[in-house]
Amino acid sequence: MNTPTLDSLQGATPKSKLPATRLAPGTPLVLGVLVVSAFVVTLSETIMNVALASLIVDLGITAATAQWLTTAYLLTIAIVIPITGFLLQRFTVRQLFITAMSLFTIGTLIAALSPGFAMLLTGRIVQASGAGVMMPLLMTAVLHTVPARRRGTIMGTISIVTAAAPALGPPVSGAVLSVLDWPFLFWTVLPIAAATLLIGIFRLRNVTQTRHIPIDVLSVILSALAFGGIVFGLASIGESAHGQAPIDPWVPLVTGTAFLLVFVLRQRRLARHDLALMDLRTFRTPQFTAAIIVTALVAMTLFGTLTVLPLYLQNELGVSPLATGLLLLPGGLILAVLSPVVGRLYDRLGPGPLVVPGAVLLALSQVVFALTLSQGGSPLLAMAMFTVMHIALAFLFTPLMTSALSPLPAALYSHGSATFSTVQQLAGAAGTATLVTLMTIGSTRAGPESGIASGIQDAYIGASVIALIAVVGAAALTLIARRHRSAPSKETE
Repeated sequence: MNTPTLDSLQGATPKSKLPATRLAPGTPLVLGVLVVSAFVVTLSETIMNVALASLIVDLGITAATAQWLTTAYLLTIAIVIPITGFLLQRFTVRQLFITAMSLFTIGTLIAALSPGFAMLLTGRIVQASGAGVMMPLLMTAVLHTVPARRRGTIMGTISIVTAAAPALGPPVSGAVLSVLDWPFLFWTVLPIAAATLLIGIFRLRNVTQTRHIPIDVLSVILSALAFGGIVFGLASIGESAHGQAPIDPWVPLVTGTAFLLVFVLRQRRLARHDLALMDLRTFRTPQFTAAIIVTALVAMTLFGTLTVLPLYLQNELGVSPLATGLLLLPGGLILAVLSPVVGRLYDRLGPGPLVVPGAVLLALSQVVFALTLSQGGSPLLAMAMFTVMHIALAFLFTPLMTSALSPLPAALYSHGSATFSTVQQLAGAAGTATLVTLMTIGSTRAGPESGIASGIQDAYIGASVIALIAVVGAAALTLIARRHRSAPSKETE
């Protein structure tokens, strides 16, 4: 498949005549609209975490029911993301953006107007059906429009979306809830979503070429059952640890894994005819495979911490929701500041000098968490280590994302983006389930008089092990990347 550049589509200077590091005319606008939109939809993924306590009181629902506002969002995204590899080939960036942001905006409006739980849940599902498309859409647009020598810099900006936006969700939520009711969480997001949608409708241009390929309906069904079942099972583990899971979590986990095996086998067969819903030939690229494994370990640590640390601050130390958000805010801000800087360093140095120190610092932050979070612990120490953790993440996310996707052939860009986002989503759910389960088991073993402090320490011992494995993976990625950089490039700049 020959993919046209933004230049050829807009009648600009042919890319071959542009410097290897110069963006084609119109590209900054395309990427800017996509980055802002992706940031908004990613922020919405965690913005409900701090609001659940208020929703339980206002809507008269149980904690297990309220958790479905987050679980259903993640479940919908897990079903949508795997099919984006097909969608990105069948439809243009403009078509997909307008559809996705329309769904997200409509879902946000439904949630804002919700008088009860059922309508609010519907709004969250509609939101997620659009949100699931945005990150693969953004990454694919970058790969098609940004020269290889500048991808680190641009991916640094994208890392603000993938890591800083989830971290900023709780602070934003806490700030809004300190002065307004929960519907204003959605009224705050709605104008931004609507504005980016309107800009996209009038200004966004196509940057990819489509091809008419049939969709394999069986693959779509298998994908939904596989990824939906796994995410639902992982989310149920945390609920089960609290005795609130509607069914035994191992049922959807085993069922989802079985369907995943069938899905993988079918994709391998369809890939021979270039008809795969998610082309897994991306894993034939060693650098992609190594980077995505480390990314999964890092996502497990991040999303697990975003769940258990607020619980520790509020339930154990008695910190208010607003103060909890403010304590977590510096981490998200420093990640947003450092990510573009690390992106530029990646363009100069490659992944090795960045991912290994980042992984070591991440592991160190988890070890300190395990040693210091206890009864009567210090909120300021928790904030400091959360900030250190996000410094580590800044040195990880941009190099990992760029290292994973850049070596792929152009024909696999869309599939690589979809696979990357799918693995990150599954890993985030797995990390949350793992740390919440360890926390609950540890707290139960220690007894009610110790609160959740003992469980928190157990959770961070688990997080430390995950992060230490990431250090080994980062070292392996460095070796693979060195071999790749020393080999002749197969990509046309």
